[in-house]
Amino acid sequence: MRYLVTGGSGFIGSHVVEALLARQDQVLVLDDLSTGSSANLAHLDGRPGLEIAHGSVCDQVLVDELCLRVDRIIHLAAAVGVRRILERQVNSIVTNLHGTEVVLRAAHAHGRMPVFYASTSEVYGKQDQVPFREDLDSVLGASALHRWSYACSKLMDEFLALAYHRERKLPVIVARFFNVTGPRQSPHYGMVLPRFCEAAIAGRPLEVHGDGQQARCFLHVSDAVTAITSLIDSPQAIGQVVNIGSSEEVTITGLAEQVITAAGSRSTLAYVPYEQAFPQGGFEDMRRRIPDVTKLQRLTGWSQQHDLASTITESIRWCRDQKTPAADRAR
Repeated sequence: MRYLVTGGSGFIGSHVVEALLARQDQVLVLDDLSTGSSANLAHLDGRPGLEIAHGSVCDQVLVDELCLRVDRIIHLAAAVGVRRILERQVNSIVTNLHGTEVVLRAAHAHGRMPVFYASTSEVYGKQDQVPFREDLDSVLGASALHRWSYACSKLMDEFLALAYHRERKLPVIVARFFNVTGPRQSPHYGMVLPRFCEAAIAGRPLEVHGDGQQARCFLHVSDAVTAITSLIDSPQAIGQVVNIGSSEEVTITGLAEQVITAAGSRSTLAYVPYEQAFPQGGFEDMRRRIPDVTKLQRLTGWSQQHDLASTITESIRWCRDQKTPAADRAR
């Protein structure tokens, strides 16, 4: 099978590419490296079946050309990270909306090929009925708060993808990711676990925003990749919206404490008010974000293989490896 993976040099994308090649699929990566990194795919250089195209998912001519050469699309390219969304609002909205439109149009034009669309748990917004089921209402904040522009753009992408499915018979799968993390995730753009790991290894205070009692569920990227490949291989998933996440809940303070212990660090916690962490304003947080993954399990038989403790351990190891010269790692 031949795949186009948009955003394939990114954190999740690079793991997806690796998994597809491991099962002998051919992979064409499209990435502009705005948030991804060529280093994420460096270990795959020379692998048969891999080709990398540098460019934007908003480039309709390029996307059309690439779609002529593949059978399926995994669309991961998007603006990512709360900090980046707040700092680059126009670019983030345009990338999410126009990029997805370009991909869907090309997929429909070239044989109605299946499209896996990566959405986000952010679309649930301030919904407080946990765990979040796929049929719950979205409760978004005011448009004056820039933080919600990301959720709104991704929700519009969902509407567009599902409209292509219903009206134009395009096989689409919409997946909502809940805090996927693990090796290769950058601490930039506000990603919390790698940010904590980096600080703990350096002995710096771990910066916790707000009171630290906001709760999240962190899923190891390998489990997310298994969910992605299982869904795109499942005919029953076509036209569905499906959560991908962990059911293991932890507060941000609890996560920071676990990182410090796992790293053997003497770091302390530093609580930073939201208005100080995001001085440009426009930010609002949610207290709990917990997925219901019953639908994913029913459609694919998927089960989570990595608990939070092992995910933290792997993330710390990866972060340490990045600070160790390659020659020393080889010894």
